[in-house]
Amino acid sequence: MTDHSKKKLRRATIVYWFLLFYIVAALIWWFISLEQQNATITDMRIELLNLKTPQNSAAYDQQYKQIINENKRGTAKYISEGITFLILTLLGATFVYRSVRNQIRLQRQQQHFMMAVTHELKTPISIMQLNLETLQKHQLDPFKQEKIIQITLQETTRLNDLTSNILVSSQLEGEEYKGVKEQLDLSELVNNRVNDFAQRFPERIFKTDIEPGIKINGDELLLQMLGNNLLQNALKYSPKNKAIFSVLFRQENYTTLQIIDEGEGIDETEKPLVFDKFYRIGNEMTRKTHGTGLGLYLCKKIAEAHHAEILITDNLPNGTIFNVYFR
Repeated sequence: MTDHSKKKLRRATIVYWFLLFYIVAALIWWFISLEQQNATITDMRIELLNLKTPQNSAAYDQQYKQIINENKRGTAKYISEGITFLILTLLGATFVYRSVRNQIRLQRQQQHFMMAVTHELKTPISIMQLNLETLQKHQLDPFKQEKIIQITLQETTRLNDLTSNILVSSQLEGEEYKGVKEQLDLSELVNNRVNDFAQRFPERIFKTDIEPGIKINGDELLLQMLGNNLLQNALKYSPKNKAIFSVLFRQENYTTLQIIDEGEGIDETEKPLVFDKFYRIGNEMTRKTHGTGLGLYLCKKIAEAHHAEILITDNLPNGTIFNVYFR
């Protein structure tokens, strides 16, 4: 959290607690004032009764009991009203407090998202521009030309993946995505995703254990994006000399897809949060990996769209396993 966000949250918290304390104090003072008024009225009525009605008479006892009962009913009424107002005040205060904190958190995440998107867009565009200018200005040998073209295509794919993530996540969130579900060979789809990444990142190690012929009913584009984002996430958070495993198998009534890395793993406190929109592991100011915080959020939305469940488990001794269970 930046210093500006901390100051903003601190100011909002101070104002919140001041107003809440003032309201509760005013409610207590209101109760005390009414109770004092009730006691004063009761004393005046008893004094008036003493002047008008002889003590130790049946009429005196009856009116005295009536005055005391009315005093007790008044006290009970003030207590019940006070408790009701206090409960409503605390419920409203809790709602306002959470809303303000969520709004500040969402605003902070959106700011980080805009900075991340700007960086993620600018980097591939700059690389592509530099590569094209190099090809235009210099006569390179075929090997160097092929290398530059390959890098440019990789950045183009990266840019396309980013824009697709932003567009599809927005459509899924707004329930505006018009996809087509059909019978798909999930084994072939996962194999194709892994082969594509192996070509794009020849320096990385990819291993597979994919059971052939597994078919499910799903949207091909969304499932491709699911595989892409899980593989991309594994690439970001695992060492370059460690393999990334893709496993697919059918067991009883469900199909399991696993993307396994040998990175540092995910802390238990972070696991429930990584699928939140814009959330990224670590401190925004010190993390080294790039990203927008949409990849895993989109994976969860795609899994939900296919009535599937996505869970995180530890890959002992090191690493993380992303499990997608298709029912």
